[in-house]
Amino acid sequence: MTNPYTSKVAVITGGSRGIGYNVAKALVARGSKVVLGDLLDKEGEAAAKEFNDKAGKQVAVYLHTDVTKYKDLIALFALAEKAFGGVDIAILNAGIAGDAACGLFTPLDDRADMFIHEVNVGGVVKGNKVALLHMAKKGKGGVIINTASMAGFAAAPSISAYCATKHAVVGWTRSMVNLEAVANIRANAVCPYWCETDIIANPKDEVQRQFLQATPKTTMKYVVEAFLRCIEDTDLSGQALLVLPDGVHVQDQYIPPESCFTSEFLEKVPELAIAGVNLHKENLAQAVKLAKL
Repeated sequence: MTNPYTSKVAVITGGSRGIGYNVAKALVARGSKVVLGDLLDKEGEAAAKEFNDKAGKQVAVYLHTDVTKYKDLIALFALAEKAFGGVDIAILNAGIAGDAACGLFTPLDDRADMFIHEVNVGGVVKGNKVALLHMAKKGKGGVIINTASMAGFAAAPSISAYCATKHAVVGWTRSMVNLEAVANIRANAVCPYWCETDIIANPKDEVQRQFLQATPKTTMKYVVEAFLRCIEDTDLSGQALLVLPDGVHVQDQYIPPESCFTSEFLEKVPELAIAGVNLHKENLAQAVKLAKL
């Protein structure tokens, strides 16, 4: 069996601390090289230095990256190609919460209301598109993992805007299930429950503080395990992995009601699936050509 880590290159956004840092650390320990992107330059540079010093060679590089900007993401993936020869694993992990997480009662401000969506959704969508082009150009396939959340399935009025963004990440990731047939690329989402990271370190009010103090939490060990499972388990494609206090679980796919199907439609599905894959192959080849990466 081929080792899924040795000589593989992973690009990780939000890689300076928290989940991104811990996943990067686990990948380097298993023989991968990592390219870290973040806005936290001091922490990101320190993380890359730590990994390189421990390995005794260059296994990590860092680049200041704003995931809302294509130019930054293009530069991040270009660095992976320049430093290590390409990208095999893309982990789009950067995200925010904070004061923007609720959204219901904040001032009517166009920019402020959309910023959480630009980071949490836009950063994933843009990062996935750039990763896809690099992996398709290389022609060897790859793995894309998007950081979502249990908030991508649950309703929580206190973090309604955050929930909306994570629902979007889950939906986007599941919609990429056919990338495996198109380009040998598997895309999955990791959806942690509350975990001790910076994103919950500073509750904005006493009610939230008490809630976070009382609620069960998952562990970083389980979160990292979920990312590694997405890399190792070749049966996972278009799936969402829940990281709960008791471990990692694959969330059941949504099955539409029976009224959404007819015998005529079901007979056409195999033919339409093949046609869709062929169309996407053509579209991807054209996208790679136009991107000139």
